[in-house]
Amino acid sequence: MTNDPPLDRSEGTPPLRVQILATEHWSLLATRGMTWNEIFSRTGTFLTVLSATVIALSLVAQATGFGTGFRAFALLVLPVVLLVGLGTFIRLVEADVEDAWLVVGMNRLRHAYLELAPELRPYFVTSQHDDELGVLRTYSFRTDVGISHLLCGSPVIVGIIDSVVAGVFAGIICQALGGAVGLQVAVGLLAMFAAAAMLAAMAYRRLGQLRRDYRPRFPESDADSVAAST
Repeated sequence: MTNDPPLDRSEGTPPLRVQILATEHWSLLATRGMTWNEIFSRTGTFLTVLSATVIALSLVAQATGFGTGFRAFALLVLPVVLLVGLGTFIRLVEADVEDAWLVVGMNRLRHAYLELAPELRPYFVTSQHDDELGVLRTYSFRTDVGISHLLCGSPVIVGIIDSVVAGVFAGIICQALGGAVGLQVAVGLLAMFAAAAMLAAMAYRRLGQLRRDYRPRFPESDADSVAAST
């Protein structure tokens, strides 16, 4: 951990210092807005591709009666949907990581504001610490995130859809190879759970790497220990 010297709070602090901090704060806020716009845009694009594929498959199924033509068409378009979904999932995970870095930067700037004007501390509802607890306080105004909050995240929703598409694709492959209905269901479920486990492991590894590599400058634990000693 790096112990940076506090900002000079002596009388006559140049207003330029506050202006620079505010400019950086607005820059991070604008970048965070663009990141969330990209998250919504990529998720919407994937859902549009998925919806179009489902409609196309239903039309082909009506025309071919789920015969050989339907299987050929499904084997052609489902890999494309799965590829788009996988790319969307990876980008959403990276976007969440980038958003976490932006929150870290904004928390650090908030810490600088309070060093310059500590009397404003009661008016802040977001955190001024850049450790994991501080990031969670800024995200959700609490130190832990429930399972319902995680399940509602865009990467989780896209990952679930990707897993289902992978299961359907595996089932159709099994059907094309002449497998029985029971075998098709078993292969589809196995592929679905395997895809879900792979995507979950991928996201967990990325977040774990972030936790291992990151070193906070203004952790909440240090602030608590200083407050206790005084």
